[in-house]
Amino acid sequence: MTDEPKPGSTGDGSTVPPELAELATAHGVQCEYTDHDGRLQQVSPSTLVAVLEALGVQASTPGAVTASVERAKDDEWRAMLPSAVVTREGTEVQVAVHVADGADVTAWVELEQTETPAVPASATPWRVAAPGATTATGSFATVRGTRVQLRQADVVTEPRTVDSRKVGRATFTLPDTLPLGWHTLHAESAGQSARTTLVVTPARLELREEIARKQAWGFMVQLYSVRSRDSWGMGDLADLGDLAWQTAHNGGADFVAINPLHATEPVLPLTPSPYLPTSRRFMSPLYVRVEDIRETAYLSAADRSLVEWAAEPVRELSEDSGPIDRDAIWEAKKAALEVVWTAPRSAARQTAFDEFVLAQGRGLVDFATWCAIKEHLDGRDWPAELSDPGSSGVQTLRNALADRVQFYCWLQWVLDEQLRAAHRAGLDAGMRLGVFKDLAVGSNPEGADAWSDAAVLARGVSVGAPPDMYNQQGQNWGLPPWHPRALAKAGYAPYRDLLRSVLRHCGGVRIDHILGLFRLWWIPGGARASAGAYVTYDHEALIGILCLEAHRAGVAVVGEDLGTFEPWIREYLAERGVLGTSVLLFERDESGAPIEPEAYRSAALATVTTHDLPPTAGYLAGEHVDLRERLGLLTEDATVLRARARQERESLVEVLSRRGLTTFDPSERELVEGLHRYLKDTPAALVGVSLADAVGERRAQNQPGTDSEYPNWRVPLADSAGTVVLLEDLFSNARLRSLVTVMNEEPPA
Repeated sequence: MTDEPKPGSTGDGSTVPPELAELATAHGVQCEYTDHDGRLQQVSPSTLVAVLEALGVQASTPGAVTASVERAKDDEWRAMLPSAVVTREGTEVQVAVHVADGADVTAWVELEQTETPAVPASATPWRVAAPGATTATGSFATVRGTRVQLRQADVVTEPRTVDSRKVGRATFTLPDTLPLGWHTLHAESAGQSARTTLVVTPARLELREEIARKQAWGFMVQLYSVRSRDSWGMGDLADLGDLAWQTAHNGGADFVAINPLHATEPVLPLTPSPYLPTSRRFMSPLYVRVEDIRETAYLSAADRSLVEWAAEPVRELSEDSGPIDRDAIWEAKKAALEVVWTAPRSAARQTAFDEFVLAQGRGLVDFATWCAIKEHLDGRDWPAELSDPGSSGVQTLRNALADRVQFYCWLQWVLDEQLRAAHRAGLDAGMRLGVFKDLAVGSNPEGADAWSDAAVLARGVSVGAPPDMYNQQGQNWGLPPWHPRALAKAGYAPYRDLLRSVLRHCGGVRIDHILGLFRLWWIPGGARASAGAYVTYDHEALIGILCLEAHRAGVAVVGEDLGTFEPWIREYLAERGVLGTSVLLFERDESGAPIEPEAYRSAALATVTTHDLPPTAGYLAGEHVDLRERLGLLTEDATVLRARARQERESLVEVLSRRGLTTFDPSERELVEGLHRYLKDTPAALVGVSLADAVGERRAQNQPGTDSEYPNWRVPLADSAGTVVLLEDLFSNARLRSLVTVMNEEPPA
């Protein structure tokens, strides 16, 4: 057993200088953390320096640290107004305004009312004017109404000399009567003026009454893996609509929860992971059903033949049990979509397309421009002169590639229409929630979001997780994190726009690793995943804005709150009305025994397993240990881990049989059904059932810590024998029908 590191020291014996620790703390970088075993771990000085540098804070020498510490003390005094102000409705808040000492100052709030596109309807929506032009696509003219004058509070604060200038502080009170919304806070003094974003968020995101009144259940699905005979080799939005309808009409499900539909690259090779997208805001055209685009029906015979020829080779892949070939699928779909794109649209359809582009704004045009440029470069390195979306070089190329920019805008419109239809299909069949979407933690460092949002992302670091029981080497997800201060300076607009897109056409959204809205594990470039540090975020702002946008969209929010975290975080999320995640396989008491159903949280989505583990049958057979041993991922003895897995299974069988949910020697199917009955006995508002569990699948969709060693995110849905299960055959599967019966059993009176 190793000695615990002493306070102020790290595991490698080095010591964090007090001034470096002070600087790190001032910028939200945690110098220590509690690991999954409850032990206090110290962060190394080199990690702290690298993370601070990624935040734009000089810390490479003792002199730089000293200067940065002094600068940090006066940071908030340098600006007249804060970067942004986010508060809760019904709360009176005081805001500091910094002006020349002794100068008079006034402050007021302009309230948000309605938003209308600033671009005239006649403007070509995909041609974006140069920065600063009044007709730039994506700018919005907000119709402003009530102006609320603020009163100055009787708060005396001593002035301070900042950068050789004497600065005073006036404190103004934001009244507790401000409405929900995105407002603007103004201040004026001695001919100088400033304004900043003011966001008033709901105190709590309330669950709809019909969901709060009765537990809802639904299937959890990796959509690409669920294929029909009409699919082009992977599940798509037409399949989602059919799946939603089937599981509601035949199974009584209230929702279908899916993997992120985020955008992939427009060129080969495609990244298979839905959690490493090129953009989180926009969707992957891989999920388009070409035949469901209205214009496809009116193609000429010759053009229709081109679409059919493109589909033939990949449609055959739908019944192939091998890994899903996204590259082949995209080549086929892209060829077909380019044919459909050239077909004329009716006046109403063209207007709907134009209005979609205008409503999505500059973000969509930048994304489409990135796709067009990426395609144009054809594998060549991205030139430095095209690194800024607002540069003249990008503007010139955007105009030259106008047709391709239009094409990629059109694809997003088509996806939006088909997603809306899929969600509607579930609701029309009786679902209370419909489609439940998923928002990934971040996006590819070389992708569209990283290009368009570069100003609010940190560079030189990536996001991951420290070591835990299931990933003993830690995890590096390769994602660039939000830069906390830069995001605030942008008025949280990139975050707001992301949420507004993700919250479209769904009844719920799962926020992957919601703990990242509190703190993220930043790993310096080139370092091991374990050699990181936590960077804190303004969770009150990020969770508040999430609640505001979800409230406006009428969407329930589930936060994936698994992993290493402080206990108060779950309490905070529950207070704000964000549901947590309870995974039965992980819910154990201090002795290691499964907690009783009655001890589960009510404000949660309860599931048996997750997509990062084998389906339940495989997990309880210890196949997660076998797989990790085969891939060389274990840092503990495999024999010990297998024994632990057996103990886990035995403890589950004991508690299930004691409650009369299984026999003392249950079959695999009986055990899986017993575990789901166990979840039905919990007070959890939502219960999720893995579709893989329902059909007897044993293969994991993802093995964390691997890349090419395992076919992550490419495993088609199959039964226990490895035979592909198509969408048309779902309710012919005896195991699925039996589990659906379990989920629809009424509780005893």
